[in-house]
Amino acid sequence: MRVGIPAEAVAGETRVAAVPDMVARLVKLGLEVRVARGAGIASAYTDEQYAEKGATLVDGDEALDAEVVLAVHPPAPEKLKEGTVLLAMLDPLGQPARVQSLAQAGVTAFALELVPRISRAQAMDVLSSMANVAGYKAVLLAAARCPKLFPLMMTAAGTVRPARVFVLGAGVAGLQAIATARRLGAVVEAYDIRADTKEQVESLGAKFVEFDLGIDDMQDEGGYARELTDEQKALQAKLMAEKIQESDAVITTANVPGRRAPLLITPDVVEGMKPGAVIVDMAAESGGNCGCTQAGEEVTVGGTIVLGPCNLPASVGQTTSQLYATNLLNFVQELVEEGALKLDLEDEIQKGSLVCHGGEVVHDRVKEAL
Repeated sequence: MRVGIPAEAVAGETRVAAVPDMVARLVKLGLEVRVARGAGIASAYTDEQYAEKGATLVDGDEALDAEVVLAVHPPAPEKLKEGTVLLAMLDPLGQPARVQSLAQAGVTAFALELVPRISRAQAMDVLSSMANVAGYKAVLLAAARCPKLFPLMMTAAGTVRPARVFVLGAGVAGLQAIATARRLGAVVEAYDIRADTKEQVESLGAKFVEFDLGIDDMQDEGGYARELTDEQKALQAKLMAEKIQESDAVITTANVPGRRAPLLITPDVVEGMKPGAVIVDMAAESGGNCGCTQAGEEVTVGGTIVLGPCNLPASVGQTTSQLYATNLLNFVQELVEEGALKLDLEDEIQKGSLVCHGGEVVHDRVKEAL
């Protein structure tokens, strides 16, 4: 059975769906691995490295001539053969029409973002892998742009007090941001509407900020934060404004799958921040948590720098390709037995992430989004 690894076509994407070491593992499973020439160059993996591990190098779209295609972003549906099994990040709730196009092309597609958050699937959780890296990089961006050093320093010229960092959201990205800011020596505070994240935040040496929004349970069945009502958002913003305005750097991480990111920081709050303060909005690509964010841009509002980075995982493509490829390998092992494809659509992992099959969109949440 052939497995195809195409070169990514999305501008600025440096990741690749398989690294050389993963190719060797796939070959051991009895699979023929076809890698597009140059597919790994942006993530510092050479064609020679792939060939040494047993890959067959092919030109361009020839990599798509395979029973299974592994990708970061999905190739154009018209380039895929009917019956192809595609594993990729499809943004199925944000771009359900893309899934519908794949279904019409006869593709069986698994959206890796929808892998259920169960113990058996942890090794396939691409969202957590990528969010970990993004949280780390967001803090480095903040530290690089902040005019104030993050750590406490005792010098002959006097004491330099540590920067104050406020992290909004204590999911995977937020917790990594907290840990990174602490490692850099900042005084860190964090807030999340899910009160049960308090212990995790405090275990990393940060202070958990609590705001009373009059809500008992703010976590949905999938483990994500529920979306707030307009009234709750207004109260939350008011309570957070003072905390934000006393911070030197603010990292925002709040996202709701398939919806616009919640607005947490209004322009008037930004204008009241310290001169030189920095906001890194990790939700920039889905609308932004800050009302001043421009995706992919750096803007200055008053004396505050607002960064809206896009695709932070691609900024360290070698590492994130390795993580992503490992997640994919673990998923592929669920689909392959003795070198042949074996779909089990009753399996919890496969069923939870399968979005189209047999010419139809089959995932309930994607159908609702359509």
